[in-house]
Parts: sequence; C-alpha cells; structure tokens
Amino acid sequence: MRTDSQALESGRLEGLSVEYYPLLHERHRIFPEIFEQRNHKNILDISAGMGIIAKRIQDHYPCNLSCNEVEGTCLEQLKKLEVNLSSYDLDSTEALPLADNSYDAILCLATIEHLINIDHFITELHRILNESGRLYLSVPNYAALYWMIPLVMGKTFHDPLDERSRYEFYAHIRYFTYRTLIEYMEHFGFSVDTVYLPLPEGSSHFVKIRNRSKVLAFLIRNFFRLLYKVSPRWHQEPVVCFAKNNPGKIRKVIL
Repeated sequence: MRTDSQALESGRLEGLSVEYYPLLHERHRIFPEIFEQRNHKNILDISAGMGIIAKRIQDHYPCNLSCNEVEGTCLEQLKKLEVNLSSYDLDSTEALPLADNSYDAILCLATIEHLINIDHFITELHRILNESGRLYLSVPNYAALYWMIPLVMGKTFHDPLDERSRYEFYAHIRYFTYRTLIEYMEHFGFSVDTVYLPLPEGSSHFVKIRNRSKVLAFLIRNFFRLLYKVSPRWHQEPVVCFAKNNPGKIRKVIL
C-alpha cells in the first residue's frame, strides 16, 4: 500500500472495534456461508482488517484460522480473537513466509487494488494455495452502475476533496472491472469456480436507507436482484471464488 494512504486508513479506523464497526460491507456478511460444502480446514484471511469476517468464521465455521494484517488498530482488534496472527507486508517483493500448498482457502478481499507489486503477490497466492483449494477474492468493479452513473455525470471515482472517498483516492492504485479481474487472474493460473453476488441487505449504508424508508429499501434490493440475474458485471463488488484447476462451468450465486 502507498505510504501516503496509511495515515488516512488509521484515521478512519480511530475509535472503531470489532464490536463497533459502522463501515460494514455486504462482502462481510456472506462469510462463512459461501464456503458451502467445501470443507475448508486451514483458512488464511490475508488482509483481515478489523477482523469482522474472521470473527464470523471463528463463531460459525470449525477450522484452523490464520489472519494477517499490518495496520495497528486492526492488529489490536485481531488479538482479541486469539487467532493465528501475522503481520507481513503484502507489497514486498520477497516470498511470503508460508509453505507451498499450505492453505485450502485464502480470503483476499478489497486488497489487491491497494498493491504496487501485485503480480508478485498473486503468484505467491497461487503458490501457497493447495491444489484443491479456493481463493475468495474481491475488488471494486468499476464497470458497475454504482461507479458508471457518477462517471457519466462528470464525477470521478474517488474525490480527493470528499471526506468519504479521500482514503480511496490515495489508497486505490489498481482499477479492475469484473471482466478484467477474471482475465488477469487466469494469467496466473486461476480459474473461476463461483461468483457470489451479495444483495443490499446488511451493509451500514443500506441499513441507513432501510431505516429511512422500508419501501425504498425493498425497491432497491429487488432492482439489484433483477440486475444481477442478467449479469455479474453489474455488481459493485462481487466475491469471486477462484480455483487453481479449471472446475468447469462458472456458477452464479445471488445471496
């Protein structure tokens, strides 16, 4: 991650905790449900943040869970969970201090858009994931309506002068669409197993909308349900499950 975004990240997390986290996204609530029947035993959340997903896995999914994080506030919260905790730099050009084929599930959510040495990192993920394992990966999909409508109106993806998006302006240095993400990952030997498309339901932003108007929330949720049935390309941040070996036909799960 660029050094000029690290202070901004620490600032936006000040006062938050794993118990109080008003920055919840839909990607957080779908774990561990999307593990389905894959029977993961050794799981690595490689950029675990405040531990929101880690806690859900710990509470509802029997496994050996490891977490990695570098930001100080996040590390303090992850220590509360008493998981296997590490703090290695994902943007290093050195090999990750992990053995080949050592995990059967890796979570890498909202991470690679922050990395400079991204090719090396993806190569390392392929190395440490076992042959039958799964990589659960998400990035902002900048071809989604969420991003395209403001762009057509003359706005930028992230405004450096807007307090709500200032962090993303400095932190995001890679811009993917749903299609380019899949093509990029295939270049490193990954293939898509399943695409998970979380509906608006439990995120902090949607909860505020529902509290203001249940009718509006109902209309929004069902509009996106119809949209995602047409194509995953419209989702703001799909969680894509990748395999090291081609699993066949791509599944699409709306949840």
